Amino acid sequence: MTSKRWRVLVTDKIDREGLRPLAEDSRFELIERGSLKPAELAEALDGIEALLVRSATRVPREALVRAKRLRIIGRAGVGVDTIDLEAATERGVAVVNAPGGNTIAVSELTFALLLALVRKIPAADRSMRAGGWDRSRLGGTEIHGKQLGLVGAGRVGAEVARRARAFGMSVVAHDPFLSTERARELEIELVALDDLLRGSDVVSLHTPLTDQTRNLIGARELALMPPDAILINAARGGVVDETALVEALQAGKLGGAALDVYAEEPLPADHPLRNLENVILTPHLGASTEEAQRNVAMEVADAVRAALVDGDLSRAVNGPAIGGERLRRTRPLLDLATRLGRLLAALAGGAATRLELRYSGAEDLILDPLAAATAVGFLENVVGRDGVNLVNALHLARTRGIEMARTRSRRQDAWPELLEVRSCWAGGVSSASGVVLGGGHTRIIELDGFRVDVRPSGTLLVLRNRDVPGVIGRVGTALGQAGLNIGEYHQARHEEGGEALATVSTDGPPSPELLEALRGLPEVIDARVARLD
Repeated sequence: MTSKRWRVLVTDKIDREGLRPLAEDSRFELIERGSLKPAELAEALDGIEALLVRSATRVPREALVRAKRLRIIGRAGVGVDTIDLEAATERGVAVVNAPGGNTIAVSELTFALLLALVRKIPAADRSMRAGGWDRSRLGGTEIHGKQLGLVGAGRVGAEVARRARAFGMSVVAHDPFLSTERARELEIELVALDDLLRGSDVVSLHTPLTDQTRNLIGARELALMPPDAILINAARGGVVDETALVEALQAGKLGGAALDVYAEEPLPADHPLRNLENVILTPHLGASTEEAQRNVAMEVADAVRAALVDGDLSRAVNGPAIGGERLRRTRPLLDLATRLGRLLAALAGGAATRLELRYSGAEDLILDPLAAATAVGFLENVVGRDGVNLVNALHLARTRGIEMARTRSRRQDAWPELLEVRSCWAGGVSSASGVVLGGGHTRIIELDGFRVDVRPSGTLLVLRNRDVPGVIGRVGTALGQAGLNIGEYHQARHEEGGEALATVSTDGPPSPELLEALRGLPEVIDARVARLD
């Protein structure tokens, strides 16, 4: 009997050395092609079990139609935006990427940018090539004894912190989803963002680009930084308001900046950042090292090999463990879990240490997928939606010090399927419950102990207010004056005149200014917003 041999289609330029886990295993046959158009890819996938791509080859739904034997797609890189994840999941095809392969490369580039900026290396090099010897003009500063502020302390942020301590720097971080225990392990002090900006000599960004982090560092934030402080961004373009950054640098309100990523790439030739002396610019070189390219190739090749040989799908970025009819049947329940996770993340009063869920319904073996789906919603604004999924969400929660607890209770006659979720942090708890009704429709029926009836979609404004006459009118007026339409307004209370909770579905997210205005109303105790879609 002949042994099983898997056929692997390799498109784009993937590091050959990194493909060794497959190339040196006789059970795999590598078929190497250049980048392919969707129609060409569809034809080439006939009879293929695994596909390895980089960014040049797009894998749309139509390319998967003839891929009857395809079991896994490997992306030699971090993002998977060139792959139709929904189509792959529907067809039971796992998708894996290489989220850790460029960690060292990006962290080293961050320090290269920092050292080049504080020691004025680019200016010194230009001066020397022009025949100069400007020692007096090119004096720099030391980073020993200075404070580094990390905005985000995930994989790359943790590596940057290690290097900073080796240089004698103290390290603080702002990461709402990093637990105190994990911060202690990394020897990082957790602080509020404003305190980090005020007290840090160097601010380095290591956060994904999400609705919450877009223009996270704007004019107000830059004004908080000391005038000789410097800003490093090797994370994502769009996290920094580049117009505000240019103005701060031109006005001498900031010591300098070093950027590897930009809101628009390539950076326009006439962009004002190109004309500033106290700025270092690099063309998105974060992962552009031989080692990083080899590492991402080896990481994804090893994941493909483990999936095909051992059935190990732990590194998949979609949910292949649930497929076919079962996926279609449980999709509304899993979707509800994710939305409850998003809601609790928005309501969290601190870094979560524990997520608890209780399910009552007819589905068996559903607790782990439900826990993962909840963690997906809870974590996606921390690591980015491309970085968290049904398979890796529980692992990411563990690495951030979040304990996941799940139980199943007896089915309740009132609700065919009921899901209750609690988020716990030091000194506080938030809870949300939802149900799946006939036809797969879902509703949120409880929020922090208040009975509600909310459709879990769109933008949800959650208000805590005193139960006094006129509060609904004043909130509605504030929203109307801001041009924000109300879809649903539901207010619940335990007793007359006590504390009430209002859920307001709006046609779009309220601005930070509107949120502050709502919090400033005398009847309003707190106002939070959640993007549930």
